Formats: sequence, structure tokens, C-alpha cells
Amino acid sequence: MSDPQALHGIKVMVIDDSNTIRRSAEIFLTQAGCQVLLAEDGFDTLAKIADHQPDLIFCDIMMPRLDGYQTCALIKKNPKFSATPVIMLSSKDGLFDRARGRMVGSDHYLTKPFTKDTLLQAVTDHRGRRPA
Repeated sequence: MSDPQALHGIKVMVIDDSNTIRRSAEIFLTQAGCQVLLAEDGFDTLAKIADHQPDLIFCDIMMPRLDGYQTCALIKKNPKFSATPVIMLSSKDGLFDRARGRMVGSDHYLTKPFTKDTLLQAVTDHRGRRPA
């Protein structure tokens, strides 16, 4: 990525039940200039999303209570957030998981563990997709 300020001010939500994943993503994204919101699971997300209105969402698939597919579907069903890019995060890299993610409206799929470069590239690819 050539411009270190290219992602400055983009509001990114990271949903993952793993504190390690949340913290890693937060560090990478903050260093790139993003505003970062963290959520531990789908219910936590639904409580925060309306208040913070993120520009882009990273969503883990395997979470307790409300999994990533259910969370993504609920976000996409809300007219206010239906255009917000949702990028699924999973340690599984199967065709079925990718297809299921697409079926609930996800925009992209990243395999964990992700690198700083792949995470920032996903933000770069999907920023500005959400109408103001």
C-alpha cells in the first residue's frame, strides 16, 4: 500500500470472539489510520452497529450465541446497513463456507490467521462501497 493515509478515518468494526484476533486486527487497522470498533459476538455487534455506523465490517464465522452467518444476514437485512461491506473471517478455507457466506450477503472472505497486508488490502478493496 503506497499511501499510509489512504485508510485514514475509515470506521471498521471487527467482530470476533477471540481477543487475540480482535487485538491484532485493531493494531493493524489503527496503524493504517482507521477508526476501529470491536465486538465479541453477534449480539454485541447489533447493540453497537446503530450507534457507530461502521464503513466496513469484519465478521468471524464461528462465534457463540449468534454465528457470523446469522450476524451477516441480520446486518444485510437492515436497509440502513445493507450496503455496508461485510468481510467474513474464518480459520476454515472451504468452498462451502465461502458459498454460505455469499448466500447471507458477505462481500469477501479472509482466512485466519490473516496478515496485516491481507487485512488492509481488504479494507482498500471495499472502502467507499457504502453510500453516504
